Amino acid sequence: MQIMPEREAPGYRFDVFDITKVWPQADYPLIPVGKMVLNRNPDNYHAETEQVAYAPTNLVPGIEPSNDKMLQGRIFSYPDTQRHRLGGNWDQIPINCPYRARVEHHQRDGVVFNGNKGSQHNYEPSSLGGPTEDKSYAWHQQTINAKVGRYPHEHPNDNYEQPRVLFRKVFNQAQRDHLIGNLVGAMGPVRRDV
Repeated sequence: MQIMPEREAPGYRFDVFDITKVWPQADYPLIPVGKMVLNRNPDNYHAETEQVAYAPTNLVPGIEPSNDKMLQGRIFSYPDTQRHRLGGNWDQIPINCPYRARVEHHQRDGVVFNGNKGSQHNYEPSSLGGPTEDKSYAWHQQTINAKVGRYPHEHPNDNYEQPRVLFRKVFNQAQRDHLIGNLVGAMGPVRRDV
C-alpha cells in the first residue's frame, strides 16, 4: 500500500481524493503489508464463494476510512447490499467471519450463525446486563473547518499530467504501439461523414 502522512495531503500537488489520479511511487513508495495466499480451490463453492461478502467497513481496529468520496459511498452501500443479498447476519457467515475475531453486533434473526442468543438482551443501555459499547474502538473525531455549499472544485489538478507520464515514461515502445493500435482499431468503424 502507499501511505501519505495526513498533514501532507492538503498541500499535495493534486487533490489526493481525486479518483482519476495515482500517487507517484517516487513520492510514496509501495509498502508491503501482508500476503494473500491462494493455495486451494473451494471445497464448497456456495459456502466459500457465493456467500463471500466484501465491504470496506470490514476494518481492523486502528485503521479508519479516509475522506475519499467514493470510499464514503461504498462504506454506506456495500454492507447494505450484503444485508439484502445474504440476510441480517451476513457478517457471521463463516466465510465472512474471521476465526480470530468473531462478529458480535448483537443483531438477531436472519440467517442464524450465532445461536440467536436465546433470550439474552441485545440492546444498550440496559439495566438487565446487555452488551455495552467499548469506546476504545471508536473512530477518532475530526474537526472540519469549511464552508458547505455548491461551488466548483478549485484544486489545481492537471487532468493530462498523469496520462502523459504513463504514455511517455512508463510505457515502452511496444506498449505504446499496442495502445494506439487498440484505439485505432476500436475507432475504425466510426464514420467520418459528419
